[in-house]
Amino acid sequence: MNDVRELLGQAADDAGRPVISTEAVFAKAARVRWRRRAAVTATAVCAVAAGAFVVPQLTSGPASPRTSSVGSLAEAPGGTPRDVLLIELLPTDVERLDEVSFAEIIKHVSPPPPEPSRTGPLDGQYSVRRDGGVGYLTVDVRDAKAVREKLGGGAAVKDLCKPGNGEPTRTDCVREELSGGRVLTIWSDDMDYGAGTPQWGPELVARLTLADGSVLAVRDSTGFESDDAPGPLLKTPPLTRAELRELMLRPELLPRK
Repeated sequence: MNDVRELLGQAADDAGRPVISTEAVFAKAARVRWRRRAAVTATAVCAVAAGAFVVPQLTSGPASPRTSSVGSLAEAPGGTPRDVLLIELLPTDVERLDEVSFAEIIKHVSPPPPEPSRTGPLDGQYSVRRDGGVGYLTVDVRDAKAVREKLGGGAAVKDLCKPGNGEPTRTDCVREELSGGRVLTIWSDDMDYGAGTPQWGPELVARLTLADGSVLAVRDSTGFESDDAPGPLLKTPPLTRAELRELMLRPELLPRK
C-alpha cells in the first residue's frame, strides 16, 4: 500500500475533531465568522446577530463572503480556531472551510474518538466548499521520530518521484531542493485503487521534508463519492499546484521553534 493510502488510513483512524455540516452550524446557531480579504487594512465592523460575526468586504466587487465555521471551537495555540487561521492562508475562491473528522464523515464513528495529538498548529482535516462541491485539505506534520517510526526504522526515501517497493509511479511528480536543506515534492494522484468505499476523487499530494527529518504532508483532494457524502466532487482540487506550493512554504503550518 502506498504512503498516500497510509496517510488516509492514519487520518481516518486518528481523526478526532467533530464534523460540522452546514446544516448543523445553522441549526445550532453556531458562531460563524465571515470575512473577505480586503485590498487595504481597515477597521473591521462587526455586527453580532444570531450568534454570527460579520466582517464586510471593503473592496469593490460582488464576490460572495468566505466562511469558516468556529462552532466547534477547535482552537490552535493562542485561542483562534484552526479553520479560521487556515482560511486566511488560502485563495479567495475558497467559499467555506470547516474542520471535520474523517472518522465521523467516512467511518461514522460514534461517539467521536478522542482528539488526536498534533505536531503542527494547523494539523487536521478540513472540508472545502466551492461551486457547489466539497473537497478536502488535510494537514499533517510529523517530527523526525514519528517519521522514523512510520518507516520502521528504515531510511527515508530520498526522492519521492522515484518510488520503490512496488509503489505506483507518481504522476507529474516535481521535486525541489530548497534553502535550508528542505525538499518539496508535489505530485498528482488519480486515487484509482479499485473497488472500495468511499471512492476518492483525484488529488494533489505534497511533502515538505525539513533538514531535521520532520515532514509536512498535505492532501489537496477533490473529495469522495459515497451514498452519504456531504456533496459532489470538486471539478479540480481546492488548490492549484502553484497555490499548494505556496501553502507548503508558509511557516504558519510548522511548529514554532
